[in-house]
Amino acid sequence: MSAPSRVSGSPREAIRPRDVLKARKAQTRKYASSDGAPVEVLESGPSVAARVASLAARVTIRPILAVGSNAPTLPWPWGVLDFAAKALLPVSATVRDTVELPHASAQLVRAPGVLPADGTRRIVVYFHGGAFLTCGANSHGRIVEAISNFADSPVLVVNYRLLPKHSVGMALDDCYDAYQWARHRGFPADQIVLGGDSAGGYLALALAQRLQREGEEPAALVAISPLLQLAKEHKQAHPNIKTDAMFPANAFDALVKLVASAAEKNIVDGKPEEIYEPLDHITPGLPRTLIHVSGSEVLLHDAQLAASRLAAVGVPAEVRVWPGQMHDFQLAAPLVPEAQRSLRQIGDYIREATG
Repeated sequence: MSAPSRVSGSPREAIRPRDVLKARKAQTRKYASSDGAPVEVLESGPSVAARVASLAARVTIRPILAVGSNAPTLPWPWGVLDFAAKALLPVSATVRDTVELPHASAQLVRAPGVLPADGTRRIVVYFHGGAFLTCGANSHGRIVEAISNFADSPVLVVNYRLLPKHSVGMALDDCYDAYQWARHRGFPADQIVLGGDSAGGYLALALAQRLQREGEEPAALVAISPLLQLAKEHKQAHPNIKTDAMFPANAFDALVKLVASAAEKNIVDGKPEEIYEPLDHITPGLPRTLIHVSGSEVLLHDAQLAASRLAAVGVPAEVRVWPGQMHDFQLAAPLVPEAQRSLRQIGDYIREATG
């Protein structure tokens, strides 16, 4: 493919059984090889439900973030969000087991019908969003359950340490520990997919780079509305700063301040923790990458920049742009039909990458 392709989105074909996929790997895999340009797919929408969800976010979440971002260091009760979300998880046959990590915990999620995480098939190691500051396995319970269902895979969602008490580097250490848990469980690297939404996208890419330096290459990376660059200037200057249903410009000022403050307090080898920018460390050999992002959100900037830099070094990179959606709209599944379709596509991609 000599240029980014823009086509209307449609569900992928059903994936063949794994034994057939293994025998016909080259013929059945659909991701594009790159000649320096990413594949970009423009999806259909927004539906009425998506418009309502976006409007609701604009009149509630965005004003709250605008006010809170003026005083980001105040002791806001961020932990309440994940605690309250636990009560909202629907009763289902989904299995949720707690996994203890050296400095954090994780939740191993299996949708109904998904086989145990015994190391014989695939697994997704997932990092939730929340600006490194809030949320967890409970707030992202629905999205993780959907990925487990559509990917036919256990999902290990990491309750990594959060700002402002802990640094982003500490959160990345927890994500690394979760990956090592999967490896010690018997999963080979080519059966492990890294995933994350929003700030979790940063952690997924940063972890892939850390693993690459150790000679490890996971099967793939999937990211939803990812924050992939901590630098704020390009996002604040992006046209979508006016259309983003969630993030005002000062939200990125607050995030940078919180990240820098926590890094300053974490002394590594006698020095404050370095602020790490994953997009400055894109090299050949990183996992093939799928990004889903709203066409109206400011993080479209990060998604397109990441895909361009990945493709430029030969990493297959695909961006699916969903017009008129709010940031992280997949959290609204199944109420928003595009959210459900997006998660199904992600599940198909994970199956394909590990087939």
